[in-house]
Amino acid sequence: AARPGDAARALRRSGGVPRDLRRIVPRESDTLLVVNSGSSSLKFSVFALENGDPVLRLRARIEELHRAPQFAARDAQGRTIAARDWAAGGLALGEAVAFMMDWIGAQALGRVVAVGHRVVHGGVEFSDPVRLDARVLDRLEQLSGLAPLHQPANLAAIRVLQERSPELPQVACFDTAFHRSQPEVAQAYALPESIAREGVRRYGFHGLSYEHIAIELRRIDPRAAAGRTVVAHLGAGASMCALRAGRSVATTMGFTALDGLPMATRSGSIDPGVLIWLMKRKGMDASDIERLLYHESGLLGVSGISSDLRELLASDAPSARRAVDLFIYRIGRELGSLAAALGGLDALVFTAGIGENSVPVRARVCRDAAWLGVAIDESANASGETHPSRRVSLDASAVAIWVIATDEERMIALHTRRVLERNVG
Repeated sequence: AARPGDAARALRRSGGVPRDLRRIVPRESDTLLVVNSGSSSLKFSVFALENGDPVLRLRARIEELHRAPQFAARDAQGRTIAARDWAAGGLALGEAVAFMMDWIGAQALGRVVAVGHRVVHGGVEFSDPVRLDARVLDRLEQLSGLAPLHQPANLAAIRVLQERSPELPQVACFDTAFHRSQPEVAQAYALPESIAREGVRRYGFHGLSYEHIAIELRRIDPRAAAGRTVVAHLGAGASMCALRAGRSVATTMGFTALDGLPMATRSGSIDPGVLIWLMKRKGMDASDIERLLYHESGLLGVSGISSDLRELLASDAPSARRAVDLFIYRIGRELGSLAAALGGLDALVFTAGIGENSVPVRARVCRDAAWLGVAIDESANASGETHPSRRVSLDASAVAIWVIATDEERMIALHTRRVLERNVG
């Protein structure tokens, strides 16, 4: 009798893509599954193929996997269509993936023909989405040390699905790939070449988000899209990116997703000398420093109250104000740096949870950037409008200011469809 994992092992031995699967041709009734697996959550979306174009059917997530898992699913209009809690004690990732696939199968959504995954790190080698096989998986495993909090979780879901459904094509879409267009000088650190050859360079992240914004900006503001744009992806993880004609030329994150702006619990840029001081004076080791910089710093560390910017904006505590002020100040500094890299500024785009929803953050950032020709329309900025793309700059502003909803999942669906089509035949 076949043992669990036999099919997946055979799949890996064959190079990961069975011959009969290379001829799958998506039909209009088929769907694409998009998966974003984290260390404590499993997020997924289902897209229907309508005239070959991915159209969102639903988004869902299982959170708090290891403590008290909670599942919620919403349709394309944001209405809750399913919810479930599990008893305390948690779910293994394999159990969560099994629930996901069984639940999707029960929804009569059509045949799932491929799975697209958000994979944080593609390193130097992977500058485009790629169909996953044994060789690619092995290479991505070797990059786990460059993104220790993200990459292992991304790859774990891939391996679980490979064991469960070895016949199902899977595609990796990389958060770093979009930034491979940057000039070499923008990717380099001033370190010895022997270290640079080991892969120590500025990679940048949130690339799927920036790619979506670049495409959307071409649709709604071709003039700005053809020029010099800074996109502020402001959320629990926050970064900024300079685009020239839709291509990344500089970004605030570097070798890891710690660099640049202060974030919910991440420190952002910090003098390396501080880390040496912590090791020598406080006896901290690598694990201590990793925990400090990833989980105990940022808005949470400065405020001592919360990592949620909404709570800090509503608080009267001086430490909350300090955290918000530091966040705004650092956005302004990075904006000036990115505008310098571009040689000027034609458009400023706000996206992600804070960027799309925080009226006071947008207002303060734009007021501080008046020297760049940024002039925000306070009324348009403060309106409750929820259109996925809206302009909030005054007519007289030298810089177009946009609020654009990001959609990384749709970018992954688009890439997955294209990779699948390239492998047909």
